[in-house]
Amino acid sequence: MVLTAAAAAALLRVGGYDALAAARALVGGALGSRDVVLSVTLVRAVPLILTGLAVALAFRAGVWNIGAEGQLYVGAVAAAWVGLAGRGLPAAVLAPAVILAAAGAGVAWAALPAIMKLRLGVGEVITTLLMNFVAINLAAYVVHGPLQEARGVFPQTDAIPQAARLPVLVEGTRLHAGFLLALLLAAATWAVLRLTRFGFAVRAVGASPAAARIAGRMRPDRVVLVSFLASGALAGVAGGVQVAGVTFALYEGFSPGWGYTAIAVALLAGLDPAAVVVTGLLFGALEGGAGAMQRAAGIPSAWVNGVVALVILSVLAVDQVRRRLPPARASTARAGAASAGAGP
Repeated sequence: MVLTAAAAAALLRVGGYDALAAARALVGGALGSRDVVLSVTLVRAVPLILTGLAVALAFRAGVWNIGAEGQLYVGAVAAAWVGLAGRGLPAAVLAPAVILAAAGAGVAWAALPAIMKLRLGVGEVITTLLMNFVAINLAAYVVHGPLQEARGVFPQTDAIPQAARLPVLVEGTRLHAGFLLALLLAAATWAVLRLTRFGFAVRAVGASPAAARIAGRMRPDRVVLVSFLASGALAGVAGGVQVAGVTFALYEGFSPGWGYTAIAVALLAGLDPAAVVVTGLLFGALEGGAGAMQRAAGIPSAWVNGVVALVILSVLAVDQVRRRLPPARASTARAGAASAGAGP
């Protein structure tokens, strides 16, 4: 992180920007106050945690689901549609229905590439990636057409009713119940992978489908199908939570790329659902700090994105170096890090 900070400062200097002001804005925008942490960092982390879980679960099963972005979009479309169609229903019915509809849409969107993989042998990397574009354009179509707001002026839907919205967890902030839902789903995913027979099957199939079939008498196709659909459900929930907890409407360009960032979130976490929460919070903090760098330090978005990318690459590089160290050196490195953290 020190080397990254030095490199980022040098680049900003070359660009003619105040590196110290940028650093203050980055930290302040992510951790500057209680309200910033609750209303910015934690809120921005929610879709990253949920899509990160989706990617981690799929990758654990050996399913290269690159379609979390598209599954998030269709989840958002379904959430907006159900929220608007259910106007007049009580909150106890409508809010859960919105989230369940988002999950169902994600499952449906993941089902096609899953079937193509299992029945036709088509690689899921291509199909899920291409379906992202279909989903993004589907969302654009509905906000320009059947779900466009009543005046027909802006490419967005009308606001969903209050009953369809997620409750606020901390009064006076933007932190909504979706954050709690993300933590619960992370705990549930971790428990399933670590404590259940199905979780063992997921890890075994992800390591070697053939060995799992022969040694464990498992059915890899069934494990792959369930993992694929569950991954789609988690990504769909991310879209539904964002509609019901933050934007309260669907609009064109709804996602800044959460489904793609989720791949970095999941890989940095080592595909561990518990660690996904931590990396999701890290990326949420970076997003919040990046916005503050633009506002407070006057740094263009392209430079901000470059600094954020540099931070991500540095963390991934250090992680890879640690993984490639011989066992004895890795143990020494861990012991040294622990001693440094303990202090005198």
